[in-house]
Amino acid sequence: MQHRLAAYNFGVFTHRADHAANEGWRQRHDPLMELVAKAPGFISRSGYDGEPGPESWGHQVFPRFYTERGDGWSPATLSLWQDLQSLFDFTYKGLHREAFALGKTWFERGDWPPYVLWWVEADHQPNWAEGVAKFEHLHDHGPTPQAFSFKQVFDAQGQEIS
Repeated sequence: MQHRLAAYNFGVFTHRADHAANEGWRQRHDPLMELVAKAPGFISRSGYDGEPGPESWGHQVFPRFYTERGDGWSPATLSLWQDLQSLFDFTYKGLHREAFALGKTWFERGDWPPYVLWWVEADHQPNWAEGVAKFEHLHDHGPTPQAFSFKQVFDAQGQEIS
């Protein structure tokens, strides 16, 4: 059976989303969404409730680490990839690498992970609630075949990859 890699990432701004301190993040957001759509190995991503763009994969929910700042949201993405290497290359190269490195200027450093990865069957499209559940699982239990990160990776059969 074929599998695809699902990825969910989440952050909490140090200030309200519309605060001037987040301008650098806002300037990079749309160009990054354009780049991801063309990235090798990228399959698709969820859009957001009530916004133009891709269809939302269910009602968007947030992990228990979300802090309401009066603006009703926090940056999160949910996407599907062909394999680990494709997502790794996109994450740690180019404009995304730059944004990733600058994240500490925009986001709180909580005790939660910044993202989670997990394998899904080829005909399965995860939803926001599934992404949040995997994210919280990684936080609560550490890396497992059900929820992991690039620091400790598992293949689609649940075997750890060295």
